[in-house]
Amino acid sequence: MEFDTITLAEAGGIATITLNRPEVMNALSSRMRAELLAAMRIAEARARVIVLTGAGRAFCSGQDLGDAAAVGEIELEQVLREEYEPLLHAIYDCPVPTIAAVNGVAAGAGANLALAADVVIAAEGASFVQAFTRIGLIPDAGGTWWLPRQVGMARAMGACLFADKISARQAESWGMIYEAVADETFAARVAERAGQLAQGPTAAYRAVKQALRAAPGHSLPDQLALEARLQGEMGRSADFREGVAAFLEKRKPQFRGV
Repeated sequence: MEFDTITLAEAGGIATITLNRPEVMNALSSRMRAELLAAMRIAEARARVIVLTGAGRAFCSGQDLGDAAAVGEIELEQVLREEYEPLLHAIYDCPVPTIAAVNGVAAGAGANLALAADVVIAAEGASFVQAFTRIGLIPDAGGTWWLPRQVGMARAMGACLFADKISARQAESWGMIYEAVADETFAARVAERAGQLAQGPTAAYRAVKQALRAAPGHSLPDQLALEARLQGEMGRSADFREGVAAFLEKRKPQFRGV
């Protein structure tokens, strides 16, 4: 498939989707959202890990306010329901691990697009801004759902009301993201982490995501029952047999993800 606003590259089980409108700091147009969704569908069927990043100095500056569909011709509610929701679900519910490699500013919907990923790795020079109140809106694209769960209500409320810029290091200390990395080692660190996941037990990763995502809505007995069921499935997998054999033979396992 041909893309105009993003790129999709695949190598070694890693699919890298790059938001590619650097002239507007990778602002999200209607076309970009459609292409991102299409790329996610392609990548999840072929790759073992997906990396989402941005071209140029920004990860994503949020909604493209110059996109006519977003500023009057179509209701914002319709845009969110029809374009953003499928994309956010594609990232959050992806059957393989997803990494948001935040190379620069992630603002508005761009910040929340990143937070939909399983793991967020940010360059030290990157930042996160819930910029919505600056233009008279509320956080969307999942922001009001991700933030209280990740950083607590007090920090989520302050970040959304004041629209403060949150540095990558601050986001790391808050628990908003997994890690902040020095700018000069950022690309290498993302490649290292993506490679680690690409060589790992894909089925177990999928089960980890299912178990952790279910936990907030479960009682302890419900969660223990889910753990037992999923662990039973993993215990019957080829990856578990390979993992045990590699441990006993003191070698690196060769997981197949089945």
